[in-house]
Amino acid sequence: QVQLVESGGGLVQAGGSLRLSCAASGRTFSTYVMAWFRQAPGKEREFVATISWRSGATYYADSVKGRFTISRDYNKNTLYLQMNSLKPEDTAVYSCAARSFGGIYYLSPSDYDYWGQGTQVTVSS
Repeated sequence: QVQLVESGGGLVQAGGSLRLSCAASGRTFSTYVMAWFRQAPGKEREFVATISWRSGATYYADSVKGRFTISRDYNKNTLYLQMNSLKPEDTAVYSCAARSFGGIYYLSPSDYDYWGQGTQVTVSS
């Protein structure tokens, strides 16, 4: 059973930075695709970024490209999301997700089998 546990959310002023972590356990993740999604109040969950665990290839939503960086520590089984130049519209619950195979262009929440509990990110103006 795959378990994903996020940490690192919080309150930050616009223009600031946060780094989210997602500790993964329960499997060998060499073939996995990992992703970050976010959900703001009253809105649907939306794709943020994906990464291939094996190759490190990444893909980003246009709204975060150039500001956010997804990465993974292969040895620590940990996924990261470095968020810079944060904007109030980035305020949301951020969740990490995993699927056991495939490429980095799976952008729908329904494409993913495993989810963390989510961590709140609030950006004040």
